Amino acid sequence: MAEQEAAAEAPEQKKKPPLKLILIVSAIMVVEAVAVFGFLALTGGGAARSSAAELEGLEEAGREAAVELLLIEEKFQNMSTNRAWVWDAAIYLKVREKNRPAVQKIMETRKAEIAAGVSLIFRKAQHNQLREPGQETLTRQLTAYVNEVFGTQQDGTPRVERVLIPKCKGFPAD
Repeated sequence: MAEQEAAAEAPEQKKKPPLKLILIVSAIMVVEAVAVFGFLALTGGGAARSSAAELEGLEEAGREAAVELLLIEEKFQNMSTNRAWVWDAAIYLKVREKNRPAVQKIMETRKAEIAAGVSLIFRKAQHNQLREPGQETLTRQLTAYVNEVFGTQQDGTPRVERVLIPKCKGFPAD
């Protein structure tokens, strides 16, 4: 019987959490946190230096960022088949931010000329060229025309990077 009472008291003593061990582990964790914070504070954290470098590169990256400008959004007529077709199209130009002012200025001063040139491309196009799934022929013709109108940069590269045609829907006019 004495053995049973001793065995019953032993598990009760094991159930108590070791308070001393918890306090020691907590103290070590606090000391580590203070040491890491102190080390980062003494070394400058690296954040101040990296943000200054990012700001220097950000200005140049902003000038090289691509923007989209609406060239024209209109309905164009095409009569290459025996029926008259109307093509509802929107044409955008993808240009670098540094070229944006020059392109916008040309777009404002030569607005009617650009509209007439794009309209002529749609009028001359064959019906199957306008219905191409990837619009390769139309994009190629518009790119050649746009490069002629907007010219090139000082280094010889075109000001307009790409011609985008997100909308080009055709329907019979009659």
